[in-house]
Amino acid sequence: MQLKSDGKRVEIFTDGACKGNPGPGGWGVCLHFNGETLEFFGGEPVTTNNRMELLAAIRALRELESLEDNGQQPLLVQLYTDSQYVQKGISEWIHGWKRRGWRTADKKPVKNEALWRELDDLSQRHQVEWFWVRGHNGHAGNERADRLANQGVESVLSEKSD
Repeated sequence: MQLKSDGKRVEIFTDGACKGNPGPGGWGVCLHFNGETLEFFGGEPVTTNNRMELLAAIRALRELESLEDNGQQPLLVQLYTDSQYVQKGISEWIHGWKRRGWRTADKKPVKNEALWRELDDLSQRHQVEWFWVRGHNGHAGNERADRLANQGVESVLSEKSD
């Protein structure tokens, strides 16, 4: 499904899930734009919850490029995640990681560096506000993203059993 763009505001809810950590994992996205909703999910057979949280945000921002009639104009994006790892990582920690050559404050390599680099690149293309919401707390958008992420896990598990 292609969404039509008015070049304005996008509201995105993302979540990741993992059965075991590491283990089979999934990610889910619920995107509201121009009066329409787009939902999608995916997963990996062996991954971590943090990777799935990052991948959900990446897939959501990638999808913005396919919005019909956008003309490649930056969008105003409100992205909601229940992952403080993602929200603080992209809003706060990433600046220090970049200054230190993708090293943490204790000089260790940043975990999931390739995903962080991609998320940083994608988020620079739009005006993104990052919001943390408490997971499993009745927030409708987060609850929907959680169900989608778990569908991602189930899709991976059903592929393994085929």
